[in-house]
Amino acid sequence: MGIAAVAGVAVAATLCLSGCANIGYYWQSVTGHLKLMSAARPVDDLLQEPETPERLRERLKLSQRIREFAVRELKLPDNPSYRRYANLHRRAAVFNVTAATAYSLELKTWCFPFTGCVGYRGYYDEAKARQEAAELAQQGYETSVYPVTAYSTLGLMNWAGGDPLLNTFIGYPEGELARLLFHELAHQVVYVKNDTTFNESFATAVERLGGVRWLQTQADDQARQEYAAFDQRRRLFRELSRGTRERLEAVYEATGTPPPEKERAKQEVMEQFRADYARLKERAGGDPLVWRGYDRWVREANNAFFGAQAAYDELVPGFEALFRIKGGSWEAFYDATRQLAALPKEERHRQLKEAAGG
Repeated sequence: MGIAAVAGVAVAATLCLSGCANIGYYWQSVTGHLKLMSAARPVDDLLQEPETPERLRERLKLSQRIREFAVRELKLPDNPSYRRYANLHRRAAVFNVTAATAYSLELKTWCFPFTGCVGYRGYYDEAKARQEAAELAQQGYETSVYPVTAYSTLGLMNWAGGDPLLNTFIGYPEGELARLLFHELAHQVVYVKNDTTFNESFATAVERLGGVRWLQTQADDQARQEYAAFDQRRRLFRELSRGTRERLEAVYEATGTPPPEKERAKQEVMEQFRADYARLKERAGGDPLVWRGYDRWVREANNAFFGAQAAYDELVPGFEALFRIKGGSWEAFYDATRQLAALPKEERHRQLKEAAGG
């Protein structure tokens, strides 16, 4: 799934009032987020310290150029977010759990204050995330646990210093770092409760459109070539996954099919997915190590995996079409997105799909 950038479960937990169900979950979210925030230091301070490693210094400088570009060119919020840096000494900010039933790509949802209902549950401790997944599996769900390198608190924590840069993503290739920051800042522009697909598709459209502009106008040839190779792999994998989702949905939506036959058809689709992936890698060539992350996803792919991935892709073409309709004006694009956000869920999705088709 490339980068995993999600609207923050943590802020909902941080702001949860007494009486919330599942106090243990909220407590780990509160303490995990507070530790993350307390580890953050101003980028300007780190740049002035001689002890700061030169590689980190370069990345922090780059992040601030990207941050200023986001405000100046993409009209994204100018606030404290991504002006500080924290080293968490681990590979992910949180670990998300997703779940779906045996014959559906619709994700199980969890509901939180402020953020509404979302199709994932985040844990700062990977072991706890896997324990949650195991418990859901015992209830008959297919589950997926994946690392999330960054998340957004939707601007609600800007009073406390905002979302920080993290060691989990500061080393990304230049183009990918830019896209991640654009994505997370986009969540602070528009966020609709109870509509993960709308929120993530909007942020993904902003990251793609903004990322292209950054690479075209700000990056050097080496950065553009490095990102082109990275993005080509991701696009090939997303296209393969999209086709697999469509075939799975056709199997699941077929009426009157006996369960044994439906299971057989499902397994045939999954076997085809893995075979097509092997051919894709062979055609693409290159260092096998660059495919390691995709290899893991393919091994573990199930309904929970495909359901989570759909949230980042489904409405992106509609948002990209809307941007073109608005003449490439970011302000007009954001205003139009806010107008869509005010509509009922089914209507906003319908209009975006029509825009993509038209």
